[in-house]
Amino acid sequence: MNAELGFSVLDYVVFIGYGILIITIGLYVSRTKKGHQRNAEDYFLAGKSLPWWTIGASLIAANISAEQFIGMSGSGFAIGLAIASYEWMAAITLIIVGKFFLPIFIEKKLYTIPQFLEKRYSTNLKSILAVFWIALFIFVNLTSVLFLGAKAMDTILGNADGSMIIYAIIGLAFFAAAYSLWGGLSAVAWTDVVQVALLIIGGLITTFIALDQLTPGGGIIAGFEYLYNVVPENFSMILSKGELFTPNGDDAFMDLPGLAVLIGGLWIANLYYWGFNQYIIQRTLAAKSLKEAQRGIAFAAFLKLLIPLIVVIPGIVAYVMNSAPDGSLTINSVDAAFISDTGGIDNDRAYPWLIAKFIPIGLKGLVMAALGAAIVSSLASMVNSTSTIFTMDIYKPFINKKATDYQTVAVGRISGLVALVIACIVAPFLGSIPQAFQFIQEYTGIVSPGILAIFMLGLFWRKTTNSGAIWGALASIPVAMFFKVGSKGWAEGTALEGFFPNLPWMDQMGLTFIIIVVIIAVISFIEKKGENNPKGIILKKDLFKTGPLFNISAFVICIILAALYTIFW
Repeated sequence: MNAELGFSVLDYVVFIGYGILIITIGLYVSRTKKGHQRNAEDYFLAGKSLPWWTIGASLIAANISAEQFIGMSGSGFAIGLAIASYEWMAAITLIIVGKFFLPIFIEKKLYTIPQFLEKRYSTNLKSILAVFWIALFIFVNLTSVLFLGAKAMDTILGNADGSMIIYAIIGLAFFAAAYSLWGGLSAVAWTDVVQVALLIIGGLITTFIALDQLTPGGGIIAGFEYLYNVVPENFSMILSKGELFTPNGDDAFMDLPGLAVLIGGLWIANLYYWGFNQYIIQRTLAAKSLKEAQRGIAFAAFLKLLIPLIVVIPGIVAYVMNSAPDGSLTINSVDAAFISDTGGIDNDRAYPWLIAKFIPIGLKGLVMAALGAAIVSSLASMVNSTSTIFTMDIYKPFINKKATDYQTVAVGRISGLVALVIACIVAPFLGSIPQAFQFIQEYTGIVSPGILAIFMLGLFWRKTTNSGAIWGALASIPVAMFFKVGSKGWAEGTALEGFFPNLPWMDQMGLTFIIIVVIIAVISFIEKKGENNPKGIILKKDLFKTGPLFNISAFVICIILAALYTIFW
């Protein structure tokens, strides 16, 4: 039986209670102890005091946002379980980051990822990429999370007409600002422990109730069996060309091109995101020790294995519920809530539609709180990291080299607020984007290969020079756009049509990465005539040694992933 649309008084009480709890915890853990002046390390790195379980929970809370709950469920609706590769391969990526990247970052005592560029290359390169990251966080990350979160609330509250989007954007921004701007990373990380528990519990409730609706007799196991039997093609992890098409008629292979998911471009996206993304890596830099950070990474990797169950399976359930008797999905078969302003099918309404349609009164408030936790925790992390980069990489070295701790923290708060205000102004202009998760990944993929090449060679090849890295950075966008022109068909019908290859964007990332690595390596070799750069990182024998608990965790995760890909190949 369908749940009642909209929110009840009980739902509002549950949701408001969640908000009060999070703000209270955030302000409490970030309170200043008597006689202690809060300094930059306290505000931006939580006083380097975070234990492993807080780090692991905070990594997932920062990662899982509207982009996953709304965008990835939308991609599950459009192309099935294959989109789960982002989550499952992220588990392996986290292990790699914990073993090979973190030891170097923590040894360098970094506050920000751009600081590594300064230590390894130059202040100029650090400053260029610091400005780039601030722009990326504000105009891509913050705006997309705000818009997708607001879009979800507009659907769940029974409207789905866009009338609440602006109000929801402002509300979400205010909620995130209420504790993150004052408390810094301490407030963000410790509230994330509650947020991640809530988003997993709420996410599982939505998945289980959705599966229970699929068969006349109900039951979660029966629902999953029915789902698998009705749309077995939607459980294929490795897609062939022409195997699966989205509701709007696009070949899913162009989003997830077969084996390239396992051995190609997806590694570029994952290594860049988990290894060199400030709002992700910042909580590991705030660990009590390297061992504690690595255990936190392993904990997060285990949690990543669960995420497809709460963000992808609901999308597949919504697909089946809206299919015609012959299994096809058409404008006539889908619920009216899925029809976009342009008359097409809006995949990203799958998750909020399930909540609005099937979650009963009382539980709807809890599930909405889980979605709010995912959105707000990510917003808080992005705001904190944006302010960290601006303060530590731009304000302190260029504007006020003698800034006191009071001034540094104050600028951090002000810059975070400015970033959030700009994102609120820009977010409503995003409009309706089909498969928002894929859209964000695709256009972040224009810049990630070049940045990843600079970091990977900087970490592991001592001959890499600053000139090589700068030329690599400058060349990365033109090279990426060369491939992008072909995939978008801009050259079709012109004399240049055969010159621009039409490749899946994930393959574009892989090729761009290889080309930029070659450019950096050639220029560095010519400049130094094959000699090591004095700023090159000396990789000591015991630098990458990890404890038994981390090693066992890595082994278990590899076994689980091998089993998952074997079952759903």
